[in-house]
Amino acid sequence: MGLKTFGTMAVDWEDRVNFERLRQDRLARVREELNRSELGAVLLFDMSNIRYVTATHIGTWAMDKLIRFALLPRTGEPIIWDFGSAARHHQLYCSWISDRSPAGISTLRGAIPLEAGRAQDVAQKVKRELEKVGLQNEPIGVDVIELPVFYALQEAGIKVLDGQQLMLRARRIKTPDEIVLLNTAAAMVDAAYDDLYRAMKPGLRENEAVAIVSKTLYDLGSELVEGVNAISGERCSPHPHVYSDRIMRPGDPAYFDILHSYMGYRTCYYRTFAVGSASQAMVDAYKRCRAILDESIAMVKPGVTTAEIVSRWPKAEEFGFPNEEAAFGLQYGHGVGLSIWEKPVFSRLTSLDHPEVLEPGMVFALETYWPASDGWSAARIEEEVVVTETGCEVITRFPAETLLVAGTHYYTAGGPLPLTRETESHRNNL
Repeated sequence: MGLKTFGTMAVDWEDRVNFERLRQDRLARVREELNRSELGAVLLFDMSNIRYVTATHIGTWAMDKLIRFALLPRTGEPIIWDFGSAARHHQLYCSWISDRSPAGISTLRGAIPLEAGRAQDVAQKVKRELEKVGLQNEPIGVDVIELPVFYALQEAGIKVLDGQQLMLRARRIKTPDEIVLLNTAAAMVDAAYDDLYRAMKPGLRENEAVAIVSKTLYDLGSELVEGVNAISGERCSPHPHVYSDRIMRPGDPAYFDILHSYMGYRTCYYRTFAVGSASQAMVDAYKRCRAILDESIAMVKPGVTTAEIVSRWPKAEEFGFPNEEAAFGLQYGHGVGLSIWEKPVFSRLTSLDHPEVLEPGMVFALETYWPASDGWSAARIEEEVVVTETGCEVITRFPAETLLVAGTHYYTAGGPLPLTRETESHRNNL
């Protein structure tokens, strides 16, 4: 086990995350990709890309707004135009970009009348900065963009190309500090699963499970609980990807996916339980799900391709779907970083014909699914791994080798046995 686990604070007496190094390393990766490209600059609206390049953050409420924007010229420093007083905050507290953080605002996703000219203002701000460094005639890459802003850039004489792939390539290999943050985020979910497992019993509702997980994560310092898939009973097959207020009952399967952010770095981390008891059909489904995942993890090492791994996965028709598009996301893998779906992607839908080579420093999640023979139960398991020089290391550590049964009590003539490590271990291995 090569990765160290730390607390969530920065300290002066131990090497943990070096945030200045993190900022510099991330920016250097984007510069490297930019220098390889035909682009003169990248213009960013996606919050994760903005954070990667500028190390600024104004709250998770802004994630879907497309209101702030950043520019990284090939021959200059990054600039972030930010929302109202957020720009003033950066000027006062972000020394690495304090002199390159003017106020700026886009269209509020169209809420501001187009006649107000916000799209044109964005284009002119960008054009002026490009002119300062002599790049006004070079194409720029954009990650995501509103159409009025796209048209305004064109009207300003700026050629717009795809910058999304450049950013994904830059973010593909994680720096040492990113790996520490991803490992810490996973450790927080370990704790959330432990609290959830101890609370789960007949009568618990899916939304209450989400609340338990969310409280644990926020208490530990989570920046955002992006989502908790809490799926139980007959809702497990097919998988709806959204929790409800369904009441858990004895014999139910229940699986969860916990997605949260620590210092911007995400998790995607499935676990499956049985409530009260587990049928043989459910036990068998879990074993099959685990076997697919274990075989995949055993294959992970530098030089192996995504195609080699997914070629060992069952075809969609083998678990009840007409084709790979219909089953997308069930036997699946994806990079994890500042967002939960990054490069590389593992899927029989795309990877067989468009393989990606695994490299040291990649961090990704592998997730598997298997429906039970009873027609309504199903298992879902996911592990996050870091690719090392010789193989990989799993950073999601809540026990998942066998199906855990939650919410049970053992009775003797004298009444229920107290829950001890021995009785819990016996119960879990049924």
